Amino acid sequence: MNVVVNNDTKILTVTQKIIFFNQTTDTLKTIVLNDWNNAYSSKKSFLAQRFSDEFIRSFQLSSQKERGYTNIASVVNTDQQNIVWKRLEHQIDLIEIMPEKPILPNQQYGFIINYVLKIPSNKFTGFGYDGQGNMMLKNCFLNVARYENHQFIKNSNLNIDDMATAISNFEIEITVPENIEPTTNLNTSNTNDDSQKKGSKKYALAGNFKTSVNLFLQTKLDFYSYKFKNFEVLANIKNNKIDDIQKALLIEKITSFVSTNLGAYPHQKIVIAQSDYDRNPFYGLNQLPNFLNPFQEDFKYELKFLKTYLNNYLHTTLQLNARQDNFIFDGIQVYCMMKYIEEFYPNAKMMGSIARFKILKSFHLINLDFNEQYSYFYMLMARSNLDQVIGNSKDSFIKFNEKIAGKYRAGLSFKYLDAYLQNDILQKSMQQFIALNTERQTTRADFERLLRANTSKKIDWFFETIINSREAIDYKIKAVDQTNDSLSFMLKNKSIAAVPIPIYGLKNNKIVFKQWIDNVKTDSTITIKNYDIDKLVINMNNEVPEFNLRNNFKKIGGFFPNNRPIKFAFMKDLENPGYNQILYVPAFNYNLYDGLITGLRLHNSTMLNRPFSFDIEPLYGIKSKAVAGGFSFTYNQIIRDSNLYNIRYGIFGATARFASDASYTKFNPVLSFSFRDQDFRKNARQSLIFRHVFVNREKSNFVQTENSENYSVFNARFGSGYNELTKQIYYNFDSQTADNFGKLSANLGIRKIYDDNRQLSFRAFAGAFLYNKTDSNFFSFALDRPTDYMFDYNYLGRSENSGLFSQQLIIAEGGFKTKTATAYANQWLTSINGTATVWNWIELYSDVALFKNQNSNPKFAFDSGIRLNFVQDYFELYLPIYSSNGLDINSKNYGQKIRFIFTISTNTLASLFTRRWF
Repeated sequence: MNVVVNNDTKILTVTQKIIFFNQTTDTLKTIVLNDWNNAYSSKKSFLAQRFSDEFIRSFQLSSQKERGYTNIASVVNTDQQNIVWKRLEHQIDLIEIMPEKPILPNQQYGFIINYVLKIPSNKFTGFGYDGQGNMMLKNCFLNVARYENHQFIKNSNLNIDDMATAISNFEIEITVPENIEPTTNLNTSNTNDDSQKKGSKKYALAGNFKTSVNLFLQTKLDFYSYKFKNFEVLANIKNNKIDDIQKALLIEKITSFVSTNLGAYPHQKIVIAQSDYDRNPFYGLNQLPNFLNPFQEDFKYELKFLKTYLNNYLHTTLQLNARQDNFIFDGIQVYCMMKYIEEFYPNAKMMGSIARFKILKSFHLINLDFNEQYSYFYMLMARSNLDQVIGNSKDSFIKFNEKIAGKYRAGLSFKYLDAYLQNDILQKSMQQFIALNTERQTTRADFERLLRANTSKKIDWFFETIINSREAIDYKIKAVDQTNDSLSFMLKNKSIAAVPIPIYGLKNNKIVFKQWIDNVKTDSTITIKNYDIDKLVINMNNEVPEFNLRNNFKKIGGFFPNNRPIKFAFMKDLENPGYNQILYVPAFNYNLYDGLITGLRLHNSTMLNRPFSFDIEPLYGIKSKAVAGGFSFTYNQIIRDSNLYNIRYGIFGATARFASDASYTKFNPVLSFSFRDQDFRKNARQSLIFRHVFVNREKSNFVQTENSENYSVFNARFGSGYNELTKQIYYNFDSQTADNFGKLSANLGIRKIYDDNRQLSFRAFAGAFLYNKTDSNFFSFALDRPTDYMFDYNYLGRSENSGLFSQQLIIAEGGFKTKTATAYANQWLTSINGTATVWNWIELYSDVALFKNQNSNPKFAFDSGIRLNFVQDYFELYLPIYSSNGLDINSKNYGQKIRFIFTISTNTLASLFTRRWF
């Protein structure tokens, strides 16, 4: 390549000559090139779609100047004859070259491409240009795609660092402005001569047997060189609190550890950049506030460098398809990180130095060893039924699995295999595999072949169950029978996964024996020698990534052999298998009539979901001086491999004031079914809910109610929704039946964000009574403010007819923002609500409705105004302008006509941040 860099326009002008050597046994009619830089050129590319799926707004809101593109000027052969080429349909970041003749096996073919690269802003992915005149370039040049199984691998850029490229030799001549310093993983030499432009510098870059070029162009060089016997490390991992000598010693320690465990680095240079770490940080290491300072600075630097070094070492050494065989990268990386901690920091805790505080000793989270966090992060997803098959393609993972849980599961799986095989067989196999990758392109089959060759033990279970399935592993000890010579116990397999499991025998909490039990598929009686133990424990050191550790021990003798003591813990904690935990925490809520509601919340919901959970909130209203609060008891039945992934059985209750002089009590049993696509990345969910709501309302002198204050409603609802940044579609059908009324309703909502960032939203509602024997509008359809007789909505002042609290808006039923003369419909109601962007978060809204009450003609109503959409669905203001009432903006009491949406629910607000991960 000949590359000329214009740092002002962020444009690279490239002349690239490719000599393609067909080392396959196939005759090739085309050559596929990766052009991942061009993925930034459109808001409809697969990359843009992935950003939308993960609610990343920066790309959708970006200007054309901030996005990148590749402009191909010409493609010619070595005789300067034009060659036919095209971009693949629907994959704008892949190019297909069509030579004038097929390329035979062992034949070479040369061609030249002239093109321009517009580099994107680094705010999208961490690669590109920044605001200080620097460029971080990775996977931006054209690369020949990897050829495997008689075809080119056609992976589009999805921002997951898995470009599949052919192994290549690179020779690059690059011209940069004189204030720019390059750093690269290629060998570099300065080639300035008299022919170059004034104000520029020229460099020659070269490297063999590589799959990619990393190039950093900086106005102020911040990479430091660390030269070792066989290679050079260029690093700029930031930490100003330790000196250069400390950094050098730590880098030498890490590179030596990796060389010992995996093998010497096969190239002359490796670049360890802060931008690489920022893309894949050590989650958990820096999540605590700095003032707590849980980890020493050198330890933080060490783990940052270790994680990034291992990642770059593996991706520049392993010649794998990084998308299809990603579990090998993740498994080796996390396995080595765990081994590093065991070797150098065996006493390190997950929460660092915070573990020294005696006041926090009761928290299981505080006492957890550093390496135990990997299991908990994985179990966070497994217990939520969101874990995925780690052997699947990387592009199928949801973000939390791709960045955290899937990686950790892979590392835990390698650790599991190592514990089972023993004798460093896994380490030997990894070293052999890495050595093989210095010779040729490889696949997971090569890794599996080496493992099988190095052990006499059967390891089919490892690939079939651990790597290529998401079966939960869960063993339990049942009945124990002890004689003078032997000990028999039943090992119950609570899942269909049959894998080796270690059994420990303990005496006075000291290990007497350890034995691996192989592949128990069904409940089996195991007989072992009687070692005079007092406790049997499965998987004591958590070698196996097991779903439930709470059923893993059995005391020998005693009346209650499995009785776990109750342990009270303040706030939130991790699940401690040795105790029945009850967590307590101050609870706060608010409504106009009770005022500040405070008290104590008692629950068993640790950071890991569990099948049965309870939540009891005895609260007290400061203003009303009355009891408030609620309770819930739920059981979640997880279904692993089905579109029906969860069945929930629940009983819920609540009490609070609905007026200044009256309270309500609500009780409802619930049965719900949750559905999803087998592709977890599809942001689509369906639910079917059945519940019976029992309500007791006290009489109020201020609120008109039905003659009967006690009522019950049976409610059945089906809902379906698809939600991403640029598009949202949902619909639901609702049925309600009670003694004095029955009704059906349907709801449809669509929201779309266009390429120019204009947003349009549409909502339609239709509802009708099947029968209605009520005496008031309490159960009627509402145009603007539902009465919420089932107490589902979080009204701050639910019975207010005037004042600020009456202006709270909840979009339901009619969805109107203006209060109309006729506010209810006791026969049928249809309405349409729409909004459209004017500028940024300023939108226009309009609502229309046609409705009918008994013994009257149908009526028509409308309203319109301005919507200030500060945070969609969480904080919005509606300013009415014109409606069926006339010109609202001329009203003397205009301030009382403004409506607002405001959410105080912490769970609802948290979803703003978690939705991009799950």
